[in-house]
Amino acid sequence: MSLFSPLALPNGAIVPNRIAKAAMEENMADNDHAPSTELLSLYRAWAKGGAGLIITGNVMVDARAMTGPGGVVLEDDRYLERFNAWAAVGRSHGAQMWMQINHPGRQMPAALGQETLAPSAISLDIGALSRQFPMPRAMTVADIADVEDRFVRTALLAERAGFTGVEIHAAHGYLVSQFLSPLSNRRTDRWGGSLENRARLLLDIVSAVRAAVAPGFVVAVKLNSADFQRGGFSPDDARSVVAMLGALGVDMVELSGGSYEAPAMMGSARDERTLAREAYFLEFARDILSVAAMPLMVTGGIRRREVAEHVVDSGIAMAGIATGLAIEPDLPRNWQRGLQGVPQLRPITWKNKPLAASAHMAAVKYQLVRLSRQRRTAPGVFPGWALVLSQAKAKCRTRQYRRWMDARRALSGA
Repeated sequence: MSLFSPLALPNGAIVPNRIAKAAMEENMADNDHAPSTELLSLYRAWAKGGAGLIITGNVMVDARAMTGPGGVVLEDDRYLERFNAWAAVGRSHGAQMWMQINHPGRQMPAALGQETLAPSAISLDIGALSRQFPMPRAMTVADIADVEDRFVRTALLAERAGFTGVEIHAAHGYLVSQFLSPLSNRRTDRWGGSLENRARLLLDIVSAVRAAVAPGFVVAVKLNSADFQRGGFSPDDARSVVAMLGALGVDMVELSGGSYEAPAMMGSARDERTLAREAYFLEFARDILSVAAMPLMVTGGIRRREVAEHVVDSGIAMAGIATGLAIEPDLPRNWQRGLQGVPQLRPITWKNKPLAASAHMAAVKYQLVRLSRQRRTAPGVFPGWALVLSQAKAKCRTRQYRRWMDARRALSGA
């Protein structure tokens, strides 16, 4: 199968080629936490670059629950025209444009000043950085129902705005992933204990979204192939959940891995043997193929055309690329022209894995900011410098966010 062959999804939607721009955390919302002019400029670069599928960075289903300051929120239709412009830019060169929708659960910075929710009252354990995340409150039945409703509402709004699909984020240690993991989910009710119970939130969200949107609108899921933590969500669990999703009309499952506690999605985790190469979740995906009723996508470390081709030749429907497209947005078109670029950031060899993951994310965001300003990327940026800049900007945006939330509360009389 060619990397540039179209892919027909179960609902009939067509992805024009097998290269996906995977989600990255941009933190480029405007002052209303809607898509900014800079964000549209960034996605215009990716649309021109030739990826068949463009998946947005996190769009939050609840303004009170953010993965970080400067994030985009879609709760109602007040700023829907800005989302319409975002979707139009992403689709302007023929790509599918999916909105990734998410709730962070306990992975919300304490500096944002909001109450954090989680399946159970278990805090993050990331060493000295743990204090940056508050102890969460265990969710009530009403909290769970509210989250389900919010995912459905955001999916419907995405459809109205002109996106061609949504990707429900159930990976990387965010809320839905927290329910799936026995390390973060110690509940004794119908959402805890057995895998079937721990998967209930994901399955209920998927079922409700699929029932609410049009048949031609894509419903995808991002799922961990593993948590890479002893006693956590395992590859066998992932196989079982993918099998469960098969009966629910899911059009694609993207396989990744890790969380803030074990940042495998950054290419660094406790299982270095498995993750020390490009396409480092591929062997997990091949194990899951036999039970998957839908196409699979693998994201993680892909930088070279031959690696992306190997992914597709292995039976995986799509190769997801994040960092590579942050450095070189024209990578798909260049590959199609026969060019063999290998985009790569300056290596990070720090022993502190969570801090190294933060530096990696900062170096990626540094590229995104440059692209949004229509400047050349700078992959040689020193990770420490990028991290300092990112942290300074985050402090400023955190203050803005807290003022924004105070104004919302004042308006609502809460």
